[in-house]
This record gives sequence, structure tokens and C-alpha cells, in this order.
Amino acid sequence: MRAVIFIFVIALTITAFSIPWIRRMAIAIGFVDAPAARKLHASPMPLMGGLGIVLGAALAVFVIFPDVAMQVRGILLAAAVVAAVGLADDRFHLPAWAKLAGQFAGFLILIYFSVHVRLPLPLWLNYLLTFLWLAGISNAINFLDNMDGLSGGVSGVAAAFILLLAALNNQYLVSALAAAVLGACLGFLRYNFKPAQIFMGDAGALFLGFLLAVLALQLRFPDNINYVTWMAPVFIMGLPIFDTSLVIISRLRRGVNPFTTAGKDHISHRLVDLGFTQREAVLILYLVTGASGMVAIFISRAEVMEAYGLAATAAVLALAAILWLERVKSSKIAQINADEKNLR
Repeated sequence: MRAVIFIFVIALTITAFSIPWIRRMAIAIGFVDAPAARKLHASPMPLMGGLGIVLGAALAVFVIFPDVAMQVRGILLAAAVVAAVGLADDRFHLPAWAKLAGQFAGFLILIYFSVHVRLPLPLWLNYLLTFLWLAGISNAINFLDNMDGLSGGVSGVAAAFILLLAALNNQYLVSALAAAVLGACLGFLRYNFKPAQIFMGDAGALFLGFLLAVLALQLRFPDNINYVTWMAPVFIMGLPIFDTSLVIISRLRRGVNPFTTAGKDHISHRLVDLGFTQREAVLILYLVTGASGMVAIFISRAEVMEAYGLAATAAVLALAAILWLERVKSSKIAQINADEKNLR
């Protein structure tokens, strides 16, 4: 456990001290995110914060464990490949298929190092579930990166619960990687919480999403059965999953492509529409992530009927929340249109 604490401190320190230098470099080379109608910032923002997150998390692990297991090296290599594709997208605006190809490359690296879903299912189906989970969570964290401090903070809370669950089950390498992610997220938030001084970009968001997805897959619960414990990672990543589901349902309902169109229709934007400030909206979503993580801890030790009853209740509540948020959004749009008509 002492090593885990050291990794956390080193990751936080490296990220926190590297971000100002990375920010200056991004400004010098013009690596910035320009303002746009769908974005919340009003001036160009440095866009290489993800590099500090990657450096902090990876270097912290290798400083403490220079001869770390090959499987951990494989996980970090796969995440680094995904981050590199994200960095290229930040600079050159890659098509969606290119980013997905980068995630598939990361998936293939994981398969080579025998990191994948291990449910009592045919191997090909475990491979398919692995890729769908990796791509889904990677892009969900990327989708969530739409407000200062949101994606980094939610990722940090999720990493904290992975760290706790891994420690409770004596998975020290998983704990170490989760501590590295947590430290890097906190070091980055020093410069990203509103008002942000730098953005993580796709490089940081895809790196965090991919690595969190892998760590969640690696959690083991020897005191329970797979038919129950598979739900624990889903609850840990519950908020990004909910946000992505909300956006997809909303955009499909409006006849808009959910993957190629951006907009202010995420849960964070809707909370602001309901009257919360941006800071309040972000903090509320931190709390929701924490509550979902606590449910994951309960699920990891629950009986079959308890676990599935709780999961069914959560699914119903999530669907009800989506329908309510959509109704509120539709009412607001109708009111705006009516106001504009009256002004004419």
C-alpha cells in the first residue's frame, strides 16, 4: 500500500508541475482550441493537457516499479497508442473511423497481453465485449469533456473507486495504476477546474477513458460470482454511460447523427439550463459518480437477487431521468421559439 501512495503522489506532482510548461509550449506552437458556438470558452485555449496526464500516470508507475509486469507495460502501451491518436485528432481533426482504428489498435495490444473480458462465454464473444467496452467508455469520457473540470474530475472519482475495490481484493497492480490515474487527474484539475487554463483534449480524455475501462475490466472479486460482479464496473462508469445514452437518444429523436454532431445537450449543459452554475453542475456530477461508485461496492458483495434488483431499479431511474430531461429540453426550446415569434 505504501507503493500505491507513492505512485499517487508522484503522478500528481509530475502532472501538476508539467502542465504549466506544456501550456506554454501549446501556446507557442498554436496548439489551441478555438472558440465556437457550441463551446463554452470565449478565447483560444491550450489543448495539450492530456500530455501531462499521460506523463504523470505512466512515469509514476515506472518510477516505483521499474521492472513492472509485462501485462502492465502492455496496458500502458495500449493506452499510450490511443492517446497518441487522440493527440493527432486534436491537431489535425481526424475522421471518426481513424480514432476508432486507434482504439482498435489499443484493443489488439491488450489481446496480445491477455487482457480481456473473462466471462463464462465463448472466447470470440469475450473479445467482442472487450472491444465494445473499451471503445464505449473511451468515447463516453471524451463526450463528457464538455465543461471545465468535468471529465478529469469524474475520471478521478472513478479511479478512486477502482483503487478502493482493487485494494479490498488485494490487487496491488490494479491499485497502483488506479492511483496513478487519480494522481494525474488531481494534478491536472489544478489547471482545468473553472476557470480552466488548459484543456486535456482528445489525447487526455481517450487515455483516461481507455485506461479506466481496462482497470475496471481487471477488477476481480473472489468472494462473489461473475454473473453478479460484472455489474460493478458498469456502475463505476455509470455517469459517462448515462451521459452518452442521453445524448444518443436525444439526437436520434431529433433526427441528428449522434456521433458526428456536437451540441450542448449533455447532462452538464442541461443542469446549467436548469439554473445551476457551471461549477455547481460539475460538482453535482462528481457526487453522482461517487454515489454510483458506492453502489458498485455494494454490488461487488451482493447476492444475485439483490444485485439484479438494484440494477433494474437503477435502469428504470436512468430511463425516467432521460425522459424527464428530454421533456424539459423540449419545453425550453418551445418557449424560446415562442419568444422569438412574439419579438417579430
